[in-house]
Amino acid sequence: MPKPRTETGEKNLIGQRLKTLRKDRGWSQRDLAYQLQLIGMDMDKNVITRIETSKRYVTDLEIRAIARLFNVSYQYLIDGEE
Repeated sequence: MPKPRTETGEKNLIGQRLKTLRKDRGWSQRDLAYQLQLIGMDMDKNVITRIETSKRYVTDLEIRAIARLFNVSYQYLIDGEE
């Protein structure tokens, strides 16, 4: 069975919003990876790149950590709704 993708073939829904949140903080991808590592998520710059370009699936645990880090809701990350 094929893995799920968006209508346009992307592997996640949060990539663009993650990129925007990161840039709004003035963080590089490496900075974001470091911040996520500080809260227990084992991610590096390459993982962030793949998420932002929608070439990597994102787990529910990763979404939760990202939402907490940026103080946004899961719904905002997934749907863009506040």
